[in-house]
Amino acid sequence: MLGIIDYKIGNLASVQNAFKKLNQEAVIIEDPKKVKMCRLLVLPGVGAFGDAMEHLRKSGMQEAILEYVKSGKYLLGICLGMQLLFQRSEEFGEHLGLGLLEGEVLRIAGLQKKEKIPHMGWNLIRIYQHSPLFEGISTDFYLYFVHSFCVRNLSNAIGVSHYGVEFASIVQKDNIFGIQPHPEKSHNVGLKILQNFIHLKD
Repeated sequence: MLGIIDYKIGNLASVQNAFKKLNQEAVIIEDPKKVKMCRLLVLPGVGAFGDAMEHLRKSGMQEAILEYVKSGKYLLGICLGMQLLFQRSEEFGEHLGLGLLEGEVLRIAGLQKKEKIPHMGWNLIRIYQHSPLFEGISTDFYLYFVHSFCVRNLSNAIGVSHYGVEFASIVQKDNIFGIQPHPEKSHNVGLKILQNFIHLKD
């Protein structure tokens, strides 16, 4: 079963519909006890880091996610969901994240006048390291972004992008994956990445 975590932030329907296009049933999960039933888990998100972490803690979902990852099963964070995988964020103050990956979520800096915040639209992903998420994708590619904060630590980066600064646009550590852009809004290449996630081997 593929589960999409509902923590009362962002649009879950677009992520769920993307998996439907791939003939993969995706179940919205509100009960932390059901997390362990999933073979694949998606942490989506559009919104504020602090609000998201507060809801994950209060709902018991934070603990459920950490236990899930320890079991070795696959987790994919999308957009804000990727940022939550890291240790902390400076968005509207300082907030602790899930701490599954090393690094901080920082405001995009070093912009020229032509570049605006939020970073919105299509941008290039440069393949930084081989990953099963890139199976069947042989060259650098474009995906659709909407964000104002980024991870500049490239220690777990498998895809890198540039917008004023270089940042990690796709990350992986063992069974943990994260993608800053929105694959569900990125047409064929985005769907291919989600398809590759579905087909990860146990």
